[in-house]
Amino acid sequence: MPPGDPPLTFADLRAIEVTRLKGVGPSLAQRLAQIGIENVLDLLQHYPRRWVDRTKRADIADLRVGEEATVDAEVRTVRSRRTRQGRALVEAVVSDGTSLLNVVFFNQPWREKQLAVGTEAAFFGKLEVYRGRRQMTNPVVDVIGRANAADEKTGVIVPVYPQSGKAEVFTWQLRGLVADALARCAARGFAEPLDEDLLDRHDLVTRDVALRGIHRPESMEELRRARHRLVFDEFLRMQVGLVARKRRIEAERSGIRHVVDGPLLRAFLERLPFPLTGDQRRAIDEILADMASPAPMHRLLQGDVGSGKTVVALAALLAGVQGGYQGALMAPTEVLAEQHHLGSLRLLDGLTVPAEGSLLGERPVRVELLSNRTTAAERRRIAAGLASGEIDLLVGTHALLYGDAEFARLGVVVIDEQHRFGVEQRALLRGKGDEPDVLVMTATPIPRTAAMLVYGDLDRSELREMPPGRTPITTQVVGPNPLDQAAAWGRLRSEVEAGRQAYVVCPLVEDRGRVEARAATAEYERLQAEELAGLRVGLLHGQLPARDKEAVMEAFRGHRLDVLVATTVIEVGVDVPNATVMIVQDADRFGLSQLHQLRGRVGRGGGASWCFLFADPSTPEGEERMRAMAESTDGFLLAEKDLGIRGAGEVFGERQSGFSDLKLGRIPRDEPVVVQARRAAEEILDADPDLARHEQLRAEVEDLLGDAVEFLFKS
Repeated sequence: MPPGDPPLTFADLRAIEVTRLKGVGPSLAQRLAQIGIENVLDLLQHYPRRWVDRTKRADIADLRVGEEATVDAEVRTVRSRRTRQGRALVEAVVSDGTSLLNVVFFNQPWREKQLAVGTEAAFFGKLEVYRGRRQMTNPVVDVIGRANAADEKTGVIVPVYPQSGKAEVFTWQLRGLVADALARCAARGFAEPLDEDLLDRHDLVTRDVALRGIHRPESMEELRRARHRLVFDEFLRMQVGLVARKRRIEAERSGIRHVVDGPLLRAFLERLPFPLTGDQRRAIDEILADMASPAPMHRLLQGDVGSGKTVVALAALLAGVQGGYQGALMAPTEVLAEQHHLGSLRLLDGLTVPAEGSLLGERPVRVELLSNRTTAAERRRIAAGLASGEIDLLVGTHALLYGDAEFARLGVVVIDEQHRFGVEQRALLRGKGDEPDVLVMTATPIPRTAAMLVYGDLDRSELREMPPGRTPITTQVVGPNPLDQAAAWGRLRSEVEAGRQAYVVCPLVEDRGRVEARAATAEYERLQAEELAGLRVGLLHGQLPARDKEAVMEAFRGHRLDVLVATTVIEVGVDVPNATVMIVQDADRFGLSQLHQLRGRVGRGGGASWCFLFADPSTPEGEERMRAMAESTDGFLLAEKDLGIRGAGEVFGERQSGFSDLKLGRIPRDEPVVVQARRAAEEILDADPDLARHEQLRAEVEDLLGDAVEFLFKS
């Protein structure tokens, strides 16, 4: 790369194939592609997963029996044999210059090839003594390199890269390739997307310093500053996209200026059979302030299970209806849509709106339900009512998006459990009106930092307070002991005998669809013959026809069934106050948020309630989830724990491309960096709304988020 050329951008690095690096022929290139490395940018963003700090190595001679430690040592001898029981056994003797150590591996015959004589590796394990010799059994191994490798003694901090035995790509190879790439890029250096003032204000090293410091740090402080800058960059790209989208929506779209202080909403709030919580009042005020503004509302309402989101949503819908507009409430499942429809009819009973030409000058508020099981005749009737403006609120599933649901004046849209809908589906619903206000709701609390990343383009309201009358739920983790499980079934039976009802959630099945239905049906039949013999038991799973689902739910709501055996289709939207017992089988296979949602199906009436989690966790993560469920009923606290246990990628799901693509950043550990990146994104866009003076940053943001946000930076 000739000197005098401009510094290298991400786009430049992506254009350089790894085959241009020393020693990368077709075979190695193919193996690198298996771990996602096809070009120099991929390679430089394949960051080390840890670093061996040779200034602080543990010496074998100093280790005490029972102590866990990492030692860096060279393999002196290695051999494999079979035990008397026929198990593969690999034994190696390693040395770090202070002493010798035996390392032993059972049932890992490939270790003999991995740990050839002369290999240097980091071994992490517990020191024990066997037949008078000091050894580690099945330690964690990171191959650092070969004892004669050219770069072996050049630095005191050695990067250890994520490697793949399957692809036959090892950390010492990656270290050599990165060194070659950095050397070839040295003449031009790496382009800096941020100006000097911003770097100074936020105490950031340049990207050039960061990319070299993450791969070849000369001190732990240099490594810390390099990592901080690269994590900041990851979060900044996301925040710039989110802040730009929020500002563009506010600036370019003129919405409806609703008249929020009207008789319909006042009557609704006055007639509620219960007092609102402080959080509910605050959320309603925030929503009404949005609706009174000419900019379209784009707000997320987060509420824990049972915190009263439906009342807040109805208040928003009625604020639109009293000004002559229509409202739509979309739910992801028919069970939830039907529950919303029934709840709306109950809470809106007796409320009226003005009606010209009618005898009394008013008519009842009209609410209809549209789902896949709505008949053709009912669809025609609903279509006519929507077109004439006589239907005030339409509740439904994604059937609202397609077909005949044409509104005369759609003014407010509420989308429940919105994480189950894609961005395109939300845009379709919004397109059915003239920029209606949009409120998206979720009963799956999202940790604050995650919300800043995933929902940074939305304003947020939270419901943390529980309405009066919600009873605490006793949660017990029940192990495989038959006596403990019998006690849980005994509690279920005694509650049924007292006139209460119960749920049993079937074990999670890896495959969806028919396999899950078969498993649920088999468990239902077994329970009827054994633990639930003599009780009135119903079955609900995702493969049941819609009419059968509704018939089962109606029978359970009407107390013609004592126990509902179900899959996770009851996770949201099922509200039967008489149910007081929930048994979840194989609970350790569910995520925390899902377990919390399931538990929220009980404790909705006046009686004490129980949730029994049948579990035999085989991993530390599973044990931690069960412990968290037993200790807390706070959905927000559990969401934070879930994020810590499972990591951002799984918790975010697939809300949008790019948002779980964190290579270095970790939530919640890096929460301060998220806050810092948000502040920087706002500063940048305040001074340069179209990023005309930040072309490289603009290119990186569009590269991360794809075509969906191209419009953000076009003047």
